[in-house]
Amino acid sequence: MLEAQVHTVPMASPDDVSGVAALFDSGKVNAEHVAAIIAQTEGDGHARGYSSLSLQLLFGQRLGMTTAEIFDRIPMLMIGGTAGLMSPHFTLFVNKPATAATGSARRLAIGVASTRTLLPEEYGTAAQVELVASGVREAMRRAGITRAEDVACVELKTPQMTASRVADAATRGKKPVDPNPTVVSFRGRGAAALGAAVALGEISPAMISDAIIGQRPDLYTEKASASSGTEQVAVRIVVLGNVAGAPGDYVVGHGVMQNQLDIVGARVAFREAGLRLEDGVVLPADRGKVAAVFVNAGANALPHCLGRRHTMATDFMNGFAGHVAKAVAHANVSAIVQDTLVLASAGSEHQGPPGSNLVCVVANHGAGAA
Repeated sequence: MLEAQVHTVPMASPDDVSGVAALFDSGKVNAEHVAAIIAQTEGDGHARGYSSLSLQLLFGQRLGMTTAEIFDRIPMLMIGGTAGLMSPHFTLFVNKPATAATGSARRLAIGVASTRTLLPEEYGTAAQVELVASGVREAMRRAGITRAEDVACVELKTPQMTASRVADAATRGKKPVDPNPTVVSFRGRGAAALGAAVALGEISPAMISDAIIGQRPDLYTEKASASSGTEQVAVRIVVLGNVAGAPGDYVVGHGVMQNQLDIVGARVAFREAGLRLEDGVVLPADRGKVAAVFVNAGANALPHCLGRRHTMATDFMNGFAGHVAKAVAHANVSAIVQDTLVLASAGSEHQGPPGSNLVCVVANHGAGAA
């Protein structure tokens, strides 16, 4: 039996892992019990990779393992690029051995899984959907989650298409689903999200085909967030849910913001996590209980919000539309918790209704949390 915990620490720079080291040195977290990590990192893919390597070196030192072994053991889902008020940070998902359940209350459970290595020609296809669906089910099984409705959040990191991967496919006489690597990556994130939707019963497997990926915005998951990275060769999966009788003090909640100004939808996630709100924000007495907040931003999926047009995809900053979308969602959700250590990821590919944001909140209700 495992007790799930979530710990978030700020980063002063892409290579700053001192907050993680402090969790180990204080005895609050044992490096052996870290199941996965998600992070908001500044800069481009190179800076994101620098953060990953810094973590791998730290864990390698603590566990006596090589960086390659750490990569295989601990999924690291790095979300690169910060904008607006976004503050870089690491969030550790921990599964600590426990001797017994603490009662009948619903408490956080964490499950982690990875698909097999995907072939480049499988990116963005029905084959990827099937692999991710199977992986999500496996992560649920490992977490002890038996009902899809008990899942609050699925975090996914999928491979991104590169020139070398296109060449690799060509050696087998294969081609990616599109000649444009950016389109392939877009479809890959969509396929990952659809895989979660199938596993959670949000979409029937019969509806899945190569043709619908990226083309049917009416098909989506309301609980999964998918990003892509060149460092990945498989889809890494982290499932968060509440299980009756699970040990520990953590609770996870989720909500859907139907548009960027749907603060009511965001507040649902905080209330589901057991946090008290007053005048629309988390009570000061409860802010210390907030362990992590995630928001998947979809503002750039539509050219308007509540009937008013915006210019994310048409103004001179259109190349950074995803960053702008993240900044908007991040600011609105951070206002509720009154803290900018909120992770925002961009990507609307089958992730929520078009123009929506998906929100996940983890709270620690232990005596020493506040």
